[in-house]
Amino acid sequence: MSLLRIGEKLISPSQVQRAVDEMLHLRSAGASQQEVAARFKVDRSFVSRLESLGEIHRGKHIALVGFPVGNKEALARVAEQEGVEFTLLWTEAERWSFVRDRDPATLTNEVLRLTGEVRMYDVVVVLASDQRLRSIERLLDRQVVGIVLGESPLTTDCFVDPQELRGVLQMVREEGAVT
Repeated sequence: MSLLRIGEKLISPSQVQRAVDEMLHLRSAGASQQEVAARFKVDRSFVSRLESLGEIHRGKHIALVGFPVGNKEALARVAEQEGVEFTLLWTEAERWSFVRDRDPATLTNEVLRLTGEVRMYDVVVVLASDQRLRSIERLLDRQVVGIVLGESPLTTDCFVDPQELRGVLQMVREEGAVT
């Protein structure tokens, strides 16, 4: 156990970390800032500032769906860095494998499950062909921000500029509405 001396005080960083972890856990479970502050005998503003220190993303909940993309790892890194909460990126081979490896009933159930999951987000950024993008917009009944990868049908993996994606994600997060 490491201890720090600050003036006359002896501080346990691990004890501080446990308290902070518990405060954040209580907040994420629905406790108000005032309730957490009262429990730990601190000011409500301390709890607010603590949350601000770790804030990565505020505002709309964002999902990213794209296929067929050849540089999916780079795009997934950008999505993670920009606070995207759900990412589904497939190469052309993965897209076909998803279809081929399932019987019709299982495929239907899986598509419905994924659709339901994506519908939980406020904004869905979609990387797809022109025709597929229009279909997804109608299916999701959500704000969809599209990046057209080409004219349907796409049969090969497409490269998406990671910085273009980053710019779109930042605009969606900061301004809320991009079309």
